[in-house]
Amino acid sequence: MLSITFIASWWGGGSAVDLVDLSFRDGISAYWIYGMPVLLATALMWVFATRIRKYNLTTQPEIMETRYNALSAGFLSVFILVFMLLGVATQAIVIGNFFESFLGLSYNIGVFVGVGLVVVYSSIGGFKGVVITDIIQFVFLLIATIVLFVVVVKNGAALSEYSSIFDSTKVDNTFSFTYKFADHFAYFITFGTSWVIQANVWQRIAATPKVGDANKMLAMSFFAFIPLYAIVTLTGVYAISIYDVLPQNGIVVQLIHDFLPQWAGALIFVGILAAIMSTMDSLLNTGSLVLSLDIFNKYIKPNSSQKQMVRFGRFATWLIALLSIFIAINIKSISKVSWIGSDFLTTGAFVPLILGFVWKKGNSNGAVASMIFGLLFSSYNLFVELDFLPSPPWEIASVAQALIGITTSAIIFVSVSLLGDKLKS
Repeated sequence: MLSITFIASWWGGGSAVDLVDLSFRDGISAYWIYGMPVLLATALMWVFATRIRKYNLTTQPEIMETRYNALSAGFLSVFILVFMLLGVATQAIVIGNFFESFLGLSYNIGVFVGVGLVVVYSSIGGFKGVVITDIIQFVFLLIATIVLFVVVVKNGAALSEYSSIFDSTKVDNTFSFTYKFADHFAYFITFGTSWVIQANVWQRIAATPKVGDANKMLAMSFFAFIPLYAIVTLTGVYAISIYDVLPQNGIVVQLIHDFLPQWAGALIFVGILAAIMSTMDSLLNTGSLVLSLDIFNKYIKPNSSQKQMVRFGRFATWLIALLSIFIAINIKSISKVSWIGSDFLTTGAFVPLILGFVWKKGNSNGAVASMIFGLLFSSYNLFVELDFLPSPPWEIASVAQALIGITTSAIIFVSVSLLGDKLKS
């Protein structure tokens, strides 16, 4: 059950809708944007699963406080909350576009309806409700993905025929795994390092009865991700022989309209909607958990009763949902919102959280200094993206930005930690 909900947390709206269009544009190399970061993150989490379970704590900020101090835990709570908020907003953008293109509803109404459905069952059922619905949604998504793949294979040209249909350059680009590697590698680094510390999937590890169960869950998920992302990628590649240009409503919606009867289209619609909702609910649930446990119960009203915590948890779920709706309505770019969220988590939290497990000399001073840099660096890039500040020497949303951010964060963490130990001695 946890393996399925773990998979559903990542194999969601982006994979079901966005990756198909990206594969149509970039060929099989688009696998680097979503598939490879997920495999990297899952593999690294398998390595650290034993240490995560060893702490036997519910949230990452609790782990940070145990390893460092309360201040570093507070910083991490803010980073996670921002990431989850922007993550829900990303899925809200996907669901708004999907409702608009498939049903003809306005984008804003689609956002309200989609987020509203998720927030209702999430606030009522909590984590258990999310796990149960994720399993149901995963089944719907799997059916929808297989049906769409069969449709596109049946109506498109065989991959072996591409060399006789298209010019050699397009064929080479379509089947080159390293095409646009520099651009795709930026996503691989930023998404992979941010997802490996994504709080909602750590929550799944913490929910396992024992370490062996966590390792089994991660291993099962890793090998399941490979074909799941591959079939989505190949759907976009096969569609190259059907459409000359990317359809305005996207490949998925166009395939449904062009080749499926109404009843089958309705089934696919439910499946894709399930994919988006299954990702959104885990982000929403974890954001609510952090806001309730690591902020409300710790800083606003310590020693809250169980009843008060449940009540505030529901309020937090609705609050995050409303803020996400606001962001989704005002910023309609999936890639922009996703990058902003990942950049904050990668530069602000990846180094102190991961190195804290393997480097005993890392201390609270180094962790806090590294996180302050991450907050400033990510905020600067955000303001540049919004045209509030002049452009930096590096390109925004590039490999250079990702490497500069995470490398500088690591240097600050190590240097300040060693300097603190030297001053003490």
